[in-house]
Amino acid sequence: MAEFASDTLDQSSSSAPVKYKVVFLGDQSVGKTSIILRFMHDTFDSQYQATIGIDFLSKTMLVDDKMVRLQLWDTAGQERFKSLIPSYIQDSSFAIVCYDITSKASFEHVRTWVEDARNIRGDDVSIIVVGNKIDLADQREIYTEEGTKLASELGVEFIEVSAKAGINIKALFKTLASNLPGADDTAAKESSVKIKKEEIQKLKEDDTEEGAKKSGCC
Repeated sequence: MAEFASDTLDQSSSSAPVKYKVVFLGDQSVGKTSIILRFMHDTFDSQYQATIGIDFLSKTMLVDDKMVRLQLWDTAGQERFKSLIPSYIQDSSFAIVCYDITSKASFEHVRTWVEDARNIRGDDVSIIVVGNKIDLADQREIYTEEGTKLASELGVEFIEVSAKAGINIKALFKTLASNLPGADDTAAKESSVKIKKEEIQKLKEDDTEEGAKKSGCC
């Protein structure tokens, strides 16, 4: 299995790191942002704030003697943002489809998220289905066997994690690393996605106005 040897770029390296675009998909509040932040900074923020539009983080590391840069695209799960998501699936090497093990509805939508990724990227995208929040075992609605069965039917990898407790986060990204395409494949190019800043900004302004109205209401 591939191993992460370093989180920093060796400045003496003569070759630039190979870039892999990883898009996180799934319903609102399943923990996509928390999984990314646990991997990036080994932190968990209990004061959850929903992602507005699209967020982007990047991490460079050494995987099996090769420098790689993971470009992690965190998509919003709210319905009004779904029109933006196909643009971010384009050129992606991986799709991480997340659901909440305490939410049957989020699990039922996994198949649709996987189909969306495949409709856009076909066989050029590797997919991992992730069941998050296994620290909430007493609230579990979806059992491991159900996740395993669905992943098998869809022909994708599967893992359960807890972003809050930090369980299996490294294992998730090791699974991803073990499926990295070769440097001569599709992964070496920068993302060609153009963020629709004006659309995202408008949605943020709408949220701000709505919040102001609510706060002014008796």
